[in-house]
Amino acid sequence: MKLELPEITRTTLALYAGASGDHNPMHIDLDVARSAGMDDVFAHGMLSMAYLGRLLTENVAQERIRSYSVRFTSITPLHGKPTATATVTEVEDGLTHLDLTMTLEDGTVTLAGTAIIEGELTA
Repeated sequence: MKLELPEITRTTLALYAGASGDHNPMHIDLDVARSAGMDDVFAHGMLSMAYLGRLLTENVAQERIRSYSVRFTSITPLHGKPTATATVTEVEDGLTHLDLTMTLEDGTVTLAGTAIIEGELTA
């Protein structure tokens, strides 16, 4: 499964901040980001996790998702174009195990995780 996402823009970050309630200025205020040594603002980690969740729920009914976990491995910069990917690693006892990644165009993995779903995936 793959989900190619649009470029992360300032509008994307502002809309996500409003929707999520995460108004950490590191994600929306250039001056704050620069004062912390960053070149620019960057995406909320939970935004990337939400995109991976969308990948799952667009392909599997939500009630079939038994577990979903990720770890953050790198930031998603402004103007990054992430791609969410899920790969089947095992099917056993009626459960399908998936490896999940969020990857930028340059190959940087920003999130890595796993999910377990009930049943098998259909193409």
